[in-house]
Amino acid sequence: MRRWPLPGISHGFCMRTGIRVLGWILAVLAVALLARDLVVLAQSGAWAPIDVGPLWNALHPGSLQLAQPAIERHVHPFLWDPLLLGVLLTPAFAVLGALAALLLLLAGRRRGRRGRRFGG
Repeated sequence: MRRWPLPGISHGFCMRTGIRVLGWILAVLAVALLARDLVVLAQSGAWAPIDVGPLWNALHPGSLQLAQPAIERHVHPFLWDPLLLGVLLTPAFAVLGALAALLLLLAGRRRGRRGRRFGG
């Protein structure tokens, strides 16, 4: 019985690839949200980026309403009020961009492809 179904490919390689893909998806979403905020700026003349809280509420309001009491009751009230509330009031493109950068840094660079990329 094999533990890893892909012979010749390590588990770490697949994890790094998955983290890298998630990082790039978050980066694309961050750029899209920044573009949306710049369009709103061009149309209205006022900088009003969409924050994480209103974006989360627009996507799934029920989970946002359940998150506060669950975190305050089961983790710690300090985690919600100064920390997560600050994140919810931060522009979404900045939060997603920071998460994307963190994931891409954690995944590291690809190794062994430089020669193939330049024809060598």
